[in-house]
Amino acid sequence: MNSPLEQFDLVGIIKFFNFGLDFSFLNGILPFFVILCIYIYFLFFIRLNFKLIPDFWQIICENVYKFVFNIVDQQVGKKGYVYFPFVFIIFNFILLSNLLSLIPFGIALTSYIILILFLSISICFFIFFLGLITHNIAFFKLFIPKCPFILLPILIPIEIFSYIIRMFSLAIRLAANILAGHTLVFIISSFSVKIFTVKF
Repeated sequence: MNSPLEQFDLVGIIKFFNFGLDFSFLNGILPFFVILCIYIYFLFFIRLNFKLIPDFWQIICENVYKFVFNIVDQQVGKKGYVYFPFVFIIFNFILLSNLLSLIPFGIALTSYIILILFLSISICFFIFFLGLITHNIAFFKLFIPKCPFILLPILIPIEIFSYIIRMFSLAIRLAANILAGHTLVFIISSFSVKIFTVKF
C-alpha cells in the first residue's frame, strides 16, 4: 500500500459479467455476509441452547441484550419497548462492523459515508413520520421553543435546521472518526515497521 487511504478502496473479489453488465462481489459486501452469519449463529444456534447456568457466549449475549435494553428503558421508557428490536439490530450492526474492521485486512464499513448517511437519514425520517402518526399536529411543538413570541420567527427555522443537520452531523462524525482512526493506526504501524527494518 502506498497510501493510507488504499485500505478503504472497494475492490472486486469475484466478477460476474452478464449481458455487458458488471455484477461484481466487492470486498465491501463481504462484511455484510459475515455479520449476517454471526446474526444467524447467535439467533438460531446459541439461543436454542440457552442454559440455566450460562456459558461464555450466553453471558455475552445476555449482557449485550441487557445493555441495549437499559438504554431504551432510560431514554424512552415503557412506551419504547416496541422499538427495542430495531434499536438492538442497529446497535449490533454498528458494533460488529467496527469489530470486524479491527481484524487485519478487514473492511471498515462505518467509514463509508454513503452507508452511514443512508442509515441516519432513513432513521431520522422514520422518527419524523412516526412522531406525526403518534402525536399528529402536536409533534410540531418540538420545533417551537419556549421563548418570547417576538423571537419565534428566528428560532423556529433554527430548530428545524438543527433537526435536519443532525442526520448529517452524526453520520459524518462516525465516518470521520473511523476513517481517521484506521488511517492513524496504518501510519504509525508502517512507520514502526520501517524503523525496525532499517539497516544501519
